[in-house]
Amino acid sequence: MRQTSVIARRVAAASVSLVLASGAAACAGPQDNDAGGGGDGKPRKGGTLTVLNSNPQTDFDPARLYTSGGGNVPSLVFRTLTTRNREDGAAGAQVVPDLATGLGTPSENATVWTYTLKKGLKYEDGTAITTADIKYGIERSFAAELSGGAPYLRDWLIGGADYQGPYKDAKGLDSIETPDERTIVFHLNKPEGEFPYLATQTQFTPVPKAKDKGTKYEEHPLSSGPYKVVKNENDGERLLLERNPHWSAATDAERKAYPDTVEVRSGLDSSVINQRLSASQGADARAVTTDTNLGPAELAKVSGDKQLAARVGTGHFGYTNYIAFNPKVKPFDDPKVRQAIAYAVDRSSVINAAGGSSLAEPATTYLPNQKSFGYTPYDHFPAGTSGNPQKAQELLKDAGYAKGLTVTLTHSNAKDFETSPEIATALQDALKKAGITVKLEGLEDNEYRDTIHSAKTEPGFFLAHWGADWPSGGPFLAPIFDGRQIVKDGANFNTGFLNDKTVNDEIDAINKLTNLDAAAERWGALDRKIGEQALTVPLFHPVYKRLYGKDVKNIVISDWTGVLDISQVSVK
Repeated sequence: MRQTSVIARRVAAASVSLVLASGAAACAGPQDNDAGGGGDGKPRKGGTLTVLNSNPQTDFDPARLYTSGGGNVPSLVFRTLTTRNREDGAAGAQVVPDLATGLGTPSENATVWTYTLKKGLKYEDGTAITTADIKYGIERSFAAELSGGAPYLRDWLIGGADYQGPYKDAKGLDSIETPDERTIVFHLNKPEGEFPYLATQTQFTPVPKAKDKGTKYEEHPLSSGPYKVVKNENDGERLLLERNPHWSAATDAERKAYPDTVEVRSGLDSSVINQRLSASQGADARAVTTDTNLGPAELAKVSGDKQLAARVGTGHFGYTNYIAFNPKVKPFDDPKVRQAIAYAVDRSSVINAAGGSSLAEPATTYLPNQKSFGYTPYDHFPAGTSGNPQKAQELLKDAGYAKGLTVTLTHSNAKDFETSPEIATALQDALKKAGITVKLEGLEDNEYRDTIHSAKTEPGFFLAHWGADWPSGGPFLAPIFDGRQIVKDGANFNTGFLNDKTVNDEIDAINKLTNLDAAAERWGALDRKIGEQALTVPLFHPVYKRLYGKDVKNIVISDWTGVLDISQVSVK
């Protein structure tokens, strides 16, 4: 998941549930009415669900979607070999079968993965879904004109690095075999025990070659899910979805698909979305959002209203906000300087700058504090809640800076509570107590991203954040700390330029594991080991607080996405 924004990634603990804003736990849905259900309180089919979002649902093509950036909307139309488990909290961080009968059968070294499709799978036009369609759907995602999706297939599939897609190479990828209509086999460059996670990406959506219209396919993609696209206006600004008559719940244990219709309205101002959800008038009473948080002021208002507080969903997503160092830039080449800054950090003030404890949780580990990531508690440079300037000063003295030093902290000027000027200022104030004078360099967001992601321009000391494409330590640690992923001429995410053979070898060893629980334990141990080098200073994990309409029921928020799952809700 690329370092862009909370919403976009990679569109923030081991447990996520619907909670009252006052902190008292609630069950999965309103308790004072039968909104969205029958007299027995159970969810019922029917009605129209409205989705009010800030970000337009652009490029509604499975090849171009970066799954985690698409909220839940794409999964209503596009089914894949595997999918996320649609349950609350930690249980929702599990991968489960979707179009496939299982999670895949790996070869002994996890370089070959074989899947079998369920029987009776059909598109919206009643034709059968075949493995040839899945192979073609993957291949078209390699076409330059359909770029934008997750990059893993290009790296993992044999021949993927040079393949240009079916429009230029009709022969296709030999590394994807379809011996019959229900069997598909993938041949990988190297062991990948987490292939079942990758198979949740929208690139694994079946696309019949005969129906492919290139860049215009997004206007009416053929549905394999419970809903089909009826309208797509202004490139996803308004999407209207209606039931796919050929979808069968017997082949889909995950999507409940209670509403008859789903209408997505996006490109809206976040304050407008929260006002509409708060008022819950007309169609807005049956509305939700998958990308708009409550801000600090809005949350304070909601917390004072018992009825509104009961309509706040709280979610955690695998995401970490942190300080990054470039050890090629002085004085950050000295580990003692990096450690001193780690000791000096006042996480309480940082969290206040990020919106308060309701919207951010302190972090001392790089991996998020969820079991699926392999979370292993550690705090190598304990600063307490308000910093340890005395210990920081001792380390600075040992490093030759007894009279202190002056450094520059680069951050984005975007008001996103992640790399914002407020967080930078909080760090500036804390480090001053340790004798470190911090000059702030605020950049416009695009310039900020270009600067920190280039090996040629990366500053020595800057704010960063990272989120996972699936709930595992692999897509969290490998892009940031695998030395073989350092990019000299392009987008580089290994900000510390770490190229440690023991770390690289351990990443390879973990990737061979097909037991995901065993792999998680190893990822946690590796996080702890890397943390000793102080190449990053974890600051906080974001928390999502989102309103939903008063006539919405059956709220499910998993640790996979951290947002309300619209495939589960029912409306009145």
